[in-house]
Amino acid sequence: MARYIYEHKNWTDFSWQDKTINVVFGEVRLMQGKIIGQMNALGFSTKEEATLTALTLDVVKSSEIEGELLNYEQVRSSIARRLGINTAGLVPSSRHIEGVVEMMLDATQRYTLPLSEKRLFGWHAALFPTGYSGPYLIEVGRYRTGEMQVVSGAMGKEKVHYKAVKPELVKMEMDKFLDWFNNETRLDPVLKAAIAHFWFIIIHPFDDGNGRIGRAIAYMLLARAEGSGERFYSMSSQILTERKRYYEVLQIVQHSSGDITEWLDWFLHCLKNAMLATENTTQKILRKAEFWKIHEHTPINERQRFVLNKLFDDFEGKLQTSKWAKIVKTSTDTALRDIKDLVEKGILRQTDEKGRNSNYELIDFKSE
Repeated sequence: MARYIYEHKNWTDFSWQDKTINVVFGEVRLMQGKIIGQMNALGFSTKEEATLTALTLDVVKSSEIEGELLNYEQVRSSIARRLGINTAGLVPSSRHIEGVVEMMLDATQRYTLPLSEKRLFGWHAALFPTGYSGPYLIEVGRYRTGEMQVVSGAMGKEKVHYKAVKPELVKMEMDKFLDWFNNETRLDPVLKAAIAHFWFIIIHPFDDGNGRIGRAIAYMLLARAEGSGERFYSMSSQILTERKRYYEVLQIVQHSSGDITEWLDWFLHCLKNAMLATENTTQKILRKAEFWKIHEHTPINERQRFVLNKLFDDFEGKLQTSKWAKIVKTSTDTALRDIKDLVEKGILRQTDEKGRNSNYELIDFKSE
């Protein structure tokens, strides 16, 4: 069996081939600047909305990578409340969701603070408020005291994917990691994010939740790289898409003798893909912002505003009077009046279908 990376002397003196990662690293840094520039051109509330969406996705998808499905609306509401964002339709969230959100916001909003053992224990306790992971009682808010293996397969036919650092060495290894995290200043924070995630996962210091905490640590460093707690892309969504490769690369590099080029290369490409995915969302947000700038003095009632925003966000199917009435819980007469008013203002137009099933769509607009 090949040795694990941590079985080598001075295993944390990681090395990598600069020429292999330089191009993608440069692209990532360029795209970060571009996205931040685009977002800074937006109004305050639009930026807030983009951040709320990205953070919600990061929380939901980071749990989904571990096979746990969280309620999107509950997560969104919890984040909005904690960030003081006024948004319609807030719903109450479970204690478990509040804990997951607490950890992610502590990492991404208080990104300038040092990372300490106490802080990590707080994150861990927030992830497991009952002391249980599923049906299993686990050690919460402290480092594990037992052996740790990552296994899959049925009982009796388990396949061991990884055997982590011995429990008696965890504290020593984590002290070294935290010292590096807080005091290493020469590395670019994007590369540091990739290394920190890998290093933490190799130690696997907790009974459970290592993946989610490892990602939160990486996002904290990405926030430092951008000098902002505003999040405009979701790396967890991209990791979920590339999950198979994520685990494959971890498995390969956990047996390296210190060269982590393949891991850095994967991490940077994943980050780049996450930002590319965001460009599409950003275009939608920019278009919506442009529309409201053009119509800032147009008299538009709350019902109209609500449906128009929906048309820019996630509207499915065709807009008809009956659908309008249903969305804003009003009568079809009122819905028709609202629609006709927007047609007269040159915002909506009727498509070719006539009769009772008239459909309406937004008229293309250009800002002056």
